[in-house]
Amino acid sequence: MGIIIAILMFSGIIIFHELGHFLLAKKNKIRVDEFSLGLGPTLFGKEFGGTKFCVKLLPFGGACMMGEDDADDMSEGSFNSKSVWARMSVIVAGPLFNLILAWIMCTIVVAWVGYMPPVVDKAEPGYSAYEEGIRQGDVIKEINGKNIHLWNEISLYNLTHANEETAEIVYERDGEEYTAILELRQLENDTYKKLGVTNSGEAVRPGILGSVQYGAYTVKYWIDYTVDCLRMLVTGQVGVRDLSGPVGIVNVVDSAYRQSAAAGLKTVVLNLMNIGILVTANLGIMNLLPIPALDGGRLVFLIVEAIRGKRVPPEKEGMVHFAGFALLMMLMVFVMFNDIRNLFI
Repeated sequence: MGIIIAILMFSGIIIFHELGHFLLAKKNKIRVDEFSLGLGPTLFGKEFGGTKFCVKLLPFGGACMMGEDDADDMSEGSFNSKSVWARMSVIVAGPLFNLILAWIMCTIVVAWVGYMPPVVDKAEPGYSAYEEGIRQGDVIKEINGKNIHLWNEISLYNLTHANEETAEIVYERDGEEYTAILELRQLENDTYKKLGVTNSGEAVRPGILGSVQYGAYTVKYWIDYTVDCLRMLVTGQVGVRDLSGPVGIVNVVDSAYRQSAAAGLKTVVLNLMNIGILVTANLGIMNLLPIPALDGGRLVFLIVEAIRGKRVPPEKEGMVHFAGFALLMMLMVFVMFNDIRNLFI
């Protein structure tokens, strides 16, 4: 059952991404030849309004085929016949729809169970926070100049900045703000350096408008999570063996379903929604990276075109995207092998 849920979740997220491309293409009167769920051979499909909607054999991935790779097609309604700004809006729409989906899901979760405010329940002895006078009830407002709205953001900082020595904290007490420079410390039994503060674990439910607001803060947290993970990958703090793809995602969803099933439907739904939020936010951010063959790579060429006032020679752009696609395929094979290997460890 968990595997089926994982496939449906992943398919839904991909469809929402491609729907962004599709709707903006239609708005800009761009011809869409095919809108598909999955990859590989077509299982079944039907044409509506000049677009073939179909389902393909492999349930991972999807496509909105607009002829963007056919540089010679300048006919009416073709992708390349439209202005650079119209084409940019179509390319950006896919990742943007992923982030919108994440926002919707985060708003539902916050409205349902609330959020963890950045309020200190305890400053633990032995850590710098306790020595600098931070106490129960203090509200963490900033870390190193970055605004803090959720306790999860504090936990993320602890996890992803363990190599740093100090952190500048702004906290609020009785309506007054104070600043403290905390030394990150790793005491006995700690797996990484910490600020040394904990929270009560009590959630706050902020109402409808507050849920929309804190849903946005939660999306920002997941974006930061993705960016910090990429930074740690580039800097070597995590290895490529920690990467995971569709097979790994299916395994995570299946495990989450099995472990939470005994706790009831509410727990199952919340756990699966949190995984879905992570996946769709991750997909949105990854697709905006300036990597050839991804939306971000295409966007780079369109930005260059907007600045130069003319297109990059199509054959050169095509070569870059082909090379990027080949490298992505190699990475996907490695990640899939890594996922399958992890299943047996």
